[in-house]
Amino acid sequence: MDWIELRVHTTNEAIEPVSNMLIEMGANGVVHDDPKVLENNDVLGERYELNPNKYPAEGLYIKAYFLEDDEIDNIVEQVISELDRIESLDIDLGKKEVTLEKVSEIDWENEWKKFFKPAKVSERIVIVPSWETYKKTHKDEAILTIDPGMAFGTGTHPTTVLSIRALEDVIRKGNTVLDVGSGSGILSIASILLGANIVHAYDFDKVAVSSTKANRDLNKMQKQIKVKQNDLLKGVNEKANVIVSNILAHILVDLVDDAYELLEDKGYFITSGIITDKAHLVKEKLEEANFKIVEINKIEKWVSFVAQK
Repeated sequence: MDWIELRVHTTNEAIEPVSNMLIEMGANGVVHDDPKVLENNDVLGERYELNPNKYPAEGLYIKAYFLEDDEIDNIVEQVISELDRIESLDIDLGKKEVTLEKVSEIDWENEWKKFFKPAKVSERIVIVPSWETYKKTHKDEAILTIDPGMAFGTGTHPTTVLSIRALEDVIRKGNTVLDVGSGSGILSIASILLGANIVHAYDFDKVAVSSTKANRDLNKMQKQIKVKQNDLLKGVNEKANVIVSNILAHILVDLVDDAYELLEDKGYFITSGIITDKAHLVKEKLEEANFKIVEINKIEKWVSFVAQK
């Protein structure tokens, strides 16, 4: 079976909105070609030969895969229109170039998996793909099994790592957690592994809701993680000890007031997904809502805030 690879040349900041948009357009899978892997592509002692010519000099490629008989011309028009809409939200899309290439199924469906290996992302959490085996190196390690399919991240993106490390610092046994914008469900699962009693996971995207449920079930956490399609925290009445949200800065700003209302006194609000030059917007809104910012963490160009009510 042949496929059409639709490639968008864009930026790290745009990974989530562009990837989600392509999935909503009907893509059968989305992968990212980030040149950062050329700097250090060691994975658990293995090293893969990567072709530098397949990676951009700046930014990254987001590749989406459509069946050859899909109405690709119409899809391209829709993608270009949606890219303009995303850019209007003050999200840097970089070159914003869209190209097409015909590929065979073997070129993408399984090859990407060899680069997704077990990864220790915090003191305790080890993310392990469902097709890999992993033996604990320390008794306190907690294994988070994930099968991201092709639609969502593997859990090793800096914004996810920042979120998990913050959860590890603030979650206490028996806590209730709200995960807003749950995506593949990684943060919900990590919260239970770190001692939370129950997690309410929300995402507006139907594909994300399905992905959260699938990974929840994979980790046998059906009773602890409740998943619901929802627009941020609108209409939510559940009180929480911790709220975590790994989404874009301009969306986080709209979430702050509701998060404050739903948090128990002394509760924590963890925000991630924030590119450095947008961090001041989130910081100002948190302070305006009377949150106390107790920690600011950074990885590369990404920022995470831990705020307390």
